[in-house]
Amino acid sequence: MKINWGNNHPIWLRRWLAASLTLLALVAGAAGQPESAKQLVQHNDAVTGMAFVPVPAGCFSMGSAAGSGDEKPVHEVCVSAFYLGKFEVTQGQWRVVMGENPSRFAACGDACPVEQVSSAAALEFIRRLNHRSGTNYRLPTEAEWEYACTSGGKKELYCGANNPDSVAWYEKNSGGQTHPVGQKQANGLGLHDMSGNVWEWVADWKERYPVTRQQDPTGVSASSTRVRRGGSWQYGTVQQRATWRSSGYPDDYALDLGFRLAAPAR
Repeated sequence: MKINWGNNHPIWLRRWLAASLTLLALVAGAAGQPESAKQLVQHNDAVTGMAFVPVPAGCFSMGSAAGSGDEKPVHEVCVSAFYLGKFEVTQGQWRVVMGENPSRFAACGDACPVEQVSSAAALEFIRRLNHRSGTNYRLPTEAEWEYACTSGGKKELYCGANNPDSVAWYEKNSGGQTHPVGQKQANGLGLHDMSGNVWEWVADWKERYPVTRQQDPTGVSASSTRVRRGGSWQYGTVQQRATWRSSGYPDDYALDLGFRLAAPAR
């Protein structure tokens, strides 16, 4: 917009008009940004207080050529931006939504990850939380999980490091139990305990990896077992690796099996 200022207006008015036009231009520019360019920021769920960390869009090599057969073939995957729980769902958060606590390690306290949770129970937790919060929480896909675990597709053996002791509670250092979330070092995105503490259910049903490049893969529509990732307090270093895959029946539960939530980019 071009304005003929002339010399008839007082200087304070000319300065005010100039500042107003600058502000309008900035607002218009921000409104015109594509969704991918907007800055995502950490936020907390209003019902449980659960913290969610932004995971930017990106592409990475999923799987491991040196790993087990389940981790092959290595293939390129691209994921859209999303949010992921900063921590595994805790016993306290589970109790707020479900009214009880199934955990074997209940004495560990509200800040410890909830365990003895089947994937069916995790989905029921999500259904109830979404009803109360009006939000579309979900389990992360397997591709989202591995991408976030490796700090956005970096070459990391574990979730945030090449040394498991810095990021994971596992067989060697756990003392035979779970531990409060967030005590180990975060990965490069600010996510904790993606290696170790408890296994985490993801959305995908178990299947072999494809060969071709994938965009936001969700896997097959149904199978007999669902994938779980990340290892746990009672397994060794192999299972804590970022690319290791495990699975279980939807009604399986164990004293080292929990989950974390994902949410769409806002």
